[in-house]
Order: sequence, then C-alpha cells, then structure tokens
Amino acid sequence: MLATLPGRTQGLGIITEPMLADLQLDRVLYASINLWATLLGAALCLPMGWLLDRFGARWVTTAIVLLLSGTVWRMSQHSGSVAILFLLVLLTRAFGQSALSVASITTVGKSFPQRVGLAMGVYSVLLSILFAVAFVLIGGVVRENGWRVAWQQVALVLAVGVAPLVLFFLRDPKASEKNEAVQTPASPEIGFVLTQALRTPAFWIFGGSTALFGLVSSGLGLFNEAVLAERGFGQKTYHTFLAVTTLVALIGQLLCGWLTLRWSMSRLLSASLLIYAAGLVVLPLIRTFPQLWFCATLVGLSGGFITGLFFAVWGQAFGRAHLGRIQGAAQMLTVFASAAGPLLFARCHALTGSYAPILYGLTPVVVLFCVFAWRAKFPVLPDLTMPKNPSANRLGFLTE
Repeated sequence: MLATLPGRTQGLGIITEPMLADLQLDRVLYASINLWATLLGAALCLPMGWLLDRFGARWVTTAIVLLLSGTVWRMSQHSGSVAILFLLVLLTRAFGQSALSVASITTVGKSFPQRVGLAMGVYSVLLSILFAVAFVLIGGVVRENGWRVAWQQVALVLAVGVAPLVLFFLRDPKASEKNEAVQTPASPEIGFVLTQALRTPAFWIFGGSTALFGLVSSGLGLFNEAVLAERGFGQKTYHTFLAVTTLVALIGQLLCGWLTLRWSMSRLLSASLLIYAAGLVVLPLIRTFPQLWFCATLVGLSGGFITGLFFAVWGQAFGRAHLGRIQGAAQMLTVFASAAGPLLFARCHALTGSYAPILYGLTPVVVLFCVFAWRAKFPVLPDLTMPKNPSANRLGFLTE
C-alpha cells in the first residue's frame, strides 16, 4: 500500500507546487486534469479485482508495481504537452490509487481468515506510520533537489525495492490452503461472486458509508485550513489539528481492530458514523482551543474506525473466493466519492461564502447511514457441504 503514494492525492501534493512552477501550468487546468484522471483511473479497480482472483496476487501485483515505477520515472522526465501530462497522471492514479490499493487490501483480507479485524487494525497503523515517514523523506528530497529527482528516486525504490519484495516474498493464501480437508467459511473457495454481493444491503451500507466518509474527508481535507480560518484559527493551528487527528486515528484503528473480536462490524460502523456526524456538527461551531481538540478527537477517532472497518469487512461478509472483485468495486466507490468531495465543498463556498452549509447538509446523510448500519446483517455464506441450489439464498442477507 505504501507503493500507492505517487498515485494518491497526498503523494502528488508533495510535488504539485514545484511541478506547476517548472512546467508553467495553470492551477485550474491542473485541478481539472487531476479530477478526470482520478475518475477514469478508478475504472481499473474492477479488472484488477478480477486479475487478483484469477491469477493470484504475486505476479499481478509485481506487474502493477513495475508499471507504476515506469510511469513515475517517465513523469519525472516530462516537460512537454498537457495531453501527455494528463496521461501520466491518469496512469499513476490507475496503477497507484486504484490497482495497488485493491491488491494490498485483497491480499491482507485473504491472508487472515481469522481475526481479520485485528489484522487490519495493525495493518492500518503500520500504513499510517509508513506514509508519515515517506512524506518526510520525499518532501526533504523535493526541497533539496527538486521534484524531478524525488520522483526518479521513488521510481527506483518501486522497481528495485518493492517489486522484488512482492515477487520473492508474497505468497497467495489459496496456494497454501488447497489441500484443506474440511472447508470452512474462511476457506478461499467459499464466497459470493460480485453480482451476488452487489444485491445485498450489506455491500451498499458498508461501501456507501465509506464512500460518504471519503467524500466528506476529501473535501474537508483539501479545504481544512480555510474551514478552520472561518473559526478564527491560523495556519499553525491547522497543522496541529492535522497532527492530532492523525494520532487519534491511529489509536482508533488499533481500538477498532481489537473491538472486532467482541462486537459486530455493523454496530462498530454505526457507532463510528454517529461519532463522525457529531464531529461535523461541532466543527462549524468551535470557538476555543478545547472545543477544537474535542472536535479533532471526534473526527480522528471515527476516521480510524471507518478506515479499519473498510479494510476488514469484505472478506468477513462475502467470503474470500471472489474478494478481489468485491473489494475492487468497493474501492471504486470510494475513489469516485473522493473525487467529487472537493468540488462540492468549493461550490458551497462559492455560493454561500462558507463551508458550514455543506457540513450541516451532509450530517443527516451520515446519520441515515448510521441507522442503516445498526440494522445491517451479513449475508449467509454458501455451504460447500450442501448440494448446490441456485435459487436458494440468492440475496443472502438473512442472518449475521
């Protein structure tokens, strides 16, 4: 997942300002390039899921890492047309944000048939720490040597570091579990196909909740400094706010992983959405620093929970047989929503002069998903010991 950095908004953000100055690009034009590249790049999520299920994670992921490495290297050499830049940003989004994200989450989901929630909690914390270190290191290279050198070094690390790591050490869980005498719901051969998963309320409740969180957090993340400025807080406070929310999110991810051993994921999702809704309501009302840190705790804690649940739920709810396709569809939802979030926030501010209306307007939607999540039931996984009946339990949302 760390290898997805050059295809993510945060990763591209590290080089945006020096790249725009170097290429003499208009900021609005680049924003449009980024928007369409993100939306079109999301289309790779579904075929990536199919490739993972069909050919396994090892070779497919290695190939995607090498393709991303080549794209990043070519981008570091770019000095020409806008059309070529659009293609390069599109490919970094497609290979990084979309394809490698699906590969990473699917691999972890298939590798831990038991205690997947706890595994994903640890995974989320390690991911956050690694991203933080990468931001510091790459940002330092950009400041000292420029964005082109930084991107060249990222490409080299992907090619000679990450790709061999995947090729020689990643093993597909299915290969090691072929000879299981007894098939259980955690077995790699059991699970719903994508079309069956799409017909269950559980998919849309968890996928929709995470997409909604992505929409709000992407818009809020891009304009967070301006949102806090409306409340009278400066840039330094904004940076501290980011640090606090990140730290609390780490705690939330570990806590969520531990709680999945004791509570249902549906109830945990409902609780986290309720906390997130409270944070959105409080944010436009804060006046003092204690109120600000209280809001940061709400937003960070709920974000950590929702992120951890998104990573963990799919294999638990739908089995591991076609996990790549299902997680690919879920990832595509989040990418679409994340691309739309900044636009909604910008339009709201342009029309009203404030970000408060969009925060208040989205809060009831979050609460609605909170109610749905509380009542959500996981589908009943197919039983390989029973005769196949195509007409039985097609929707599969009877019990937990």
